Amino acid sequence: MSFKNITVAGSGVLGYQIAFQSAFHGYNVTIYDINDEVLAKAKTKFSVLSEAYKSDLQATKEQLEATYANLRYSSDLTEALKDADLLIEAVPENPKIKIAFYEKLAAVSPDKTIFATNSSTMLPSQFAEFTKRPEKFLALHFANEIWKHNTAEIMGHPGTASEVFDAVVAFTKTIGMVALPLYKEQPGYILNSLLVPLLNAATNLLIKGVSDVETIDKTWMVATGAPVGPFGILDVVGITTAYNINKMAADATRDPIKIKTVEYLKENFIDKGKLGFDTGEGFYKYPNPAYKKEGFLK
Repeated sequence: MSFKNITVAGSGVLGYQIAFQSAFHGYNVTIYDINDEVLAKAKTKFSVLSEAYKSDLQATKEQLEATYANLRYSSDLTEALKDADLLIEAVPENPKIKIAFYEKLAAVSPDKTIFATNSSTMLPSQFAEFTKRPEKFLALHFANEIWKHNTAEIMGHPGTASEVFDAVVAFTKTIGMVALPLYKEQPGYILNSLLVPLLNAATNLLIKGVSDVETIDKTWMVATGAPVGPFGILDVVGITTAYNINKMAADATRDPIKIKTVEYLKENFIDKGKLGFDTGEGFYKYPNPAYKKEGFLK
């Protein structure tokens, strides 16, 4: 079982990176999103990404030209999927949106297409029945800035076929990833099982008024030697993702701190379009955030 044609659904923070990385390594990639305006924004982001590939991977002009030649764009789901061997879903981290999307996918996808969710917090078993092909469904999670932080966590559910799991593990290696197979379902996989508690702890300190953004980040960076603190990480992850995850937790638990966190993120970031690195401002302003300036750690 091998792949040639990849469709990436969703051109947000990780979707456009997955598409570009796959195209860079020679796959035919179709990027699907809800309308042509959103797809046009993805094309703009690819220009920025090209510069990162030049500086971080020493990508040549010829390699990048070949990458662009491998990319297709479509706001028509049927068209985007017509030849897909693998569909990687990177739609918003909201279970209702994902379920509705999988129901649409099931109706228009070729029988051969394997579905993979890039969900960072939810389990494939939550969506398997809606795919109408549970044996060809699993989770495939990438870290942000995937050309540098090249991890690919592969997690099936109890109904995932072993040959499908193995084929996706093999695929990730061909696009330059370090394949990290998980043998049981785990919310947050390995990476976010380690990372989310850190980000939650930092946010709780802020919401409770214990300290401010820069002091919390400075504490982590000085004490551990990390190049970036939890709020700098949240800007890269994307504040919309953080908002959605906290809102799900608030709705489920009615925890007062989670509710305050959701209100804080909505009022100060979501409503103002300050969504993190991709929009030029989140907890910090970019391209020159305070935590990278001389003297920040003093």
